[in-house]
Amino acid sequence: QVQLVQSGGGLVQAGGSLRLSCAASGRTFSNYHMGWFRQAPGKDREFVAAISKSGDTDYADSVKGRFTISGDNAKNTVYLQMSSLIPEDTAAYYCAARGRFYTRSYTGYEYWGQGTQVTVSS
Repeated sequence: QVQLVQSGGGLVQAGGSLRLSCAASGRTFSNYHMGWFRQAPGKDREFVAAISKSGDTDYADSVKGRFTISGDNAKNTVYLQMSSLIPEDTAAYYCAARGRFYTRSYTGYEYWGQGTQVTVSS
């Protein structure tokens, strides 16, 4: 098993940047595909970005070129660097881990962080 603890997030003006962190304990996160998802009020949870066990990255079209996912094996932590934020990025953000084959579907992820709010003001 792995436990995920998130940090970061908050309120930022449009055009600004934020970094989210997701620290894993238990098994090292290199044994998992790590994903970031978000959920806005009244909407379904959606895929944002992921980094596979092999280090390949994947992004939703809506964030490509603005967000960067990365991992630090020494710290057992995954990051989501968010830049050029827009109000539509406002949501609760969740990191998640999956041990089996890679997928963008949030239903396939077994372990979840507690979530952190990101609010982008216009």
